[in-house]
Amino acid sequence: MATRDLCHNVHPVRAISPAAAKTDNTLFVSEIIDTKGYESLTFLLAAGDIADADATLTVLVEASDTANMAGAEAVPDKELIGTEAQAGLSFADDNKTRKIGYVGGKRYVRLTVTPANNTGNIFLAAIALLGHPRNAPTPNPLV
Repeated sequence: MATRDLCHNVHPVRAISPAAAKTDNTLFVSEIIDTKGYESLTFLLAAGDIADADATLTVLVEASDTANMAGAEAVPDKELIGTEAQAGLSFADDNKTRKIGYVGGKRYVRLTVTPANNTGNIFLAAIALLGHPRNAPTPNPLV
């Protein structure tokens, strides 16, 4: 059974707490994710109802070598699994999920989701799923 065990080989971290986008199109900016001890990172996004008929949410992944994200740079496409466009959402994506992976060499990573044309509530949350731990199994509950 161990070959089917994903639970002991991942570490979920809150990236964006569930929240509603404001009608002024305020950005959703994730927590800074520290990848130390893990070889992979995937952001998982979950949207609720997207009420506005022309709203869009675009995704940006940034990385840095410093914990405060000083000097953060947009991650080049070659360091992403999937594209930022594929991870984005539109008014037609009610209750959908998206994912985007990071395979670059920087230690700290952040996700920003930018709403546009939003005049209603858009509920969004994101989890950073760290994987391929250098030391497995990962504890449950996580500490």
